[in-house]
Amino acid sequence: MTDLAATVDVDTVTVNTIRTLVIDAIAQAKSGHPGAAMALAPVGYTLWNHTLRYDVNDPHWINRDRFVLSAGHASMLLYALLHLAGVRSADRDRLAIELDDIRQFRQLGSPCAGHPEYELADGIECTTGPLGTGVATSVGMAMAGKWQAARFNRPGFDIFDYRVYALAGDGDMMEGIGQEAASLAGHLKLDNLCWIYDSNAITIEGETSLAFTEDVATRFRSYGWTVTYVADANDLAALRRIFNEFTSHTGSPMLVIVRSIIGYGAPTKQGTASAHSEPLGDDEARAAKRFYQWPQEARFHVPDLAYEQFALGVCARGTQRRNDWDDAMARYESAHPELVDELWSMVTRTLPEDWDADLPEFTPADGPVAGRIANQRVLNSVAATVPWLIGGASDLAPSTKTGLEGASGHFGPTDYGGRNLHFGVREAAAAAAANGLALCGLRPFQAGFLVFSDFQRGPLRLGALMGQPVIHVFTHDSIGMGEDGPTHQPVEQLASLRAMPNLVDLRPADANEVREAWRVIMSLDDRPVALVLSKQDVPVFDRTAVASAAGLARGAYVLADPADGTDPVALIIATGSEVALAMQARECLAETGVPVRVVSMPSWALFDEQASDYRDHVLPPHLAARVAVEAASGFGWERHVGAAGRIIALDSFGASGPVADVHRHFGFTVEDVTRTVLEVVGRTDRQHGLDTA
Repeated sequence: MTDLAATVDVDTVTVNTIRTLVIDAIAQAKSGHPGAAMALAPVGYTLWNHTLRYDVNDPHWINRDRFVLSAGHASMLLYALLHLAGVRSADRDRLAIELDDIRQFRQLGSPCAGHPEYELADGIECTTGPLGTGVATSVGMAMAGKWQAARFNRPGFDIFDYRVYALAGDGDMMEGIGQEAASLAGHLKLDNLCWIYDSNAITIEGETSLAFTEDVATRFRSYGWTVTYVADANDLAALRRIFNEFTSHTGSPMLVIVRSIIGYGAPTKQGTASAHSEPLGDDEARAAKRFYQWPQEARFHVPDLAYEQFALGVCARGTQRRNDWDDAMARYESAHPELVDELWSMVTRTLPEDWDADLPEFTPADGPVAGRIANQRVLNSVAATVPWLIGGASDLAPSTKTGLEGASGHFGPTDYGGRNLHFGVREAAAAAAANGLALCGLRPFQAGFLVFSDFQRGPLRLGALMGQPVIHVFTHDSIGMGEDGPTHQPVEQLASLRAMPNLVDLRPADANEVREAWRVIMSLDDRPVALVLSKQDVPVFDRTAVASAAGLARGAYVLADPADGTDPVALIIATGSEVALAMQARECLAETGVPVRVVSMPSWALFDEQASDYRDHVLPPHLAARVAVEAASGFGWERHVGAAGRIIALDSFGASGPVADVHRHFGFTVEDVTRTVLEVVGRTDRQHGLDTA
């Protein structure tokens, strides 16, 4: 490629290498989004090669700068950058993104998926694609950096000083989650956060003026951000100057508004909606390459000087930066050994020894106890032994009972070491920020009412997809919250959460199940948890008379069999507060001569993971007389009760009124459960030719 170097400067050659890789990968895949990736090649190149502090030989280095491609449809930009930078996979036996991987863009099994997917390749910091979610996740990453610096840095030792960059588009600016996150970041004065806004004025439907005419800069200034401009995305000097300014910037997050031309270089498609999400086509691709002074018939061509530019830039800078950090860490280990132990425990997700030794035990004398109250005690016990457990609520901590007590402090500009996070009334941003905190090694929780998990569906799903162990604490779990009425009474949310792959549902029945839930939660490091808790008081079971709450770890367990030792003729399966109702019905049924087994099933996900012999032990296949009781949608319970069983659940929204009246109205009483069990037992007995009279 000496001929290219002779006619075009090396920066431009390297930028155009990125652009032509984008064009060729999308052409070969026959699908993709070329426009933004082509336009932003200079931005990505400048950020990575002249600013980013990153060890390409160790993409998991804890003090690396983070780069989040929130405009995930431009994924080929990220893959090209990772390849040219020579980012190595964690085992270092190959590049994270090989050129052959790019040739397989959007193909099954390729790490170069249609949108960036965390863990498909090292160097992809988080899964992005749903617009707004990436920038919101970057806020959590920046929060993590601030907290880690406050916790671990000491005079002369800046162990954590990484910065977070997120590349966003017009869609990110429009989505509500992005606005929530920007507001939160401005309030927190996260000056380690930089969003780069690709303002190209084009969306899929056409010009953004069809639906988006606000003054973004003024909006962000009102949030407390510093806003600056680059008038032309191709102005490498301006980009370099702005990024250099950010590295010494303090006091606020920074928004860099970059004006670009979507599909830059494609003569008939640049600046149009057709450049957004369609391959250019052969003729247009050749014309674009001609504009770039590129060999028109070349495919996946990478000149040596492009690799050399990255080797002289991000690679060399990162190596020096990492060597300096390693030297500092060696001295830090001698000066602060106790902090080093804590740091590596955090990074490796290793729990302190005996972390659960002092978890509270509950007895019937303590009850009845609401799930949220029991959780308050257990959560604070865990937090006392696991210092990197941090979190908060969406302005609901007094109701969810999720405040951390003692010297935990409140995270913010005056105390970035505080462990109580205040997300404000920003449920979507809270869940996304929690993902970002987890991606940086912390163990975060975020809390709110179960019904408002609807606002969090997108980040909840991405957290499950990424396998991040975020703890989602959802209280006010049913119609049992009473007077606030159907707008606040969840019905379909439990079924929705259970349908989400890689998310663990936990709805404890009493205070001791809450305690055991935390033993399960803290042992998980590869998936999020939805901990679903009651607002109202529920009895504490006498564990000397019924099974140990440790059975929760297996998802479902036999809480109580017939007291006289006879074989049960029916099963009552329940979760959460309805388990107490099932136990009361069991007593009534025993008085009528109908022996019943009560099964507590706090987690469908964990129960599904058990061996079939254990599942058959808890739910014997020959016992067809089954009744499920849950104050939520009955959707899905058929799998556990079978064709002969019955489901006592909700098939409508709730109602406003005192809890006892609401339960009675919807059939959640001892009498209703008892009658339903008798009906099922009678029907199944007749089906099998038996007489129980």
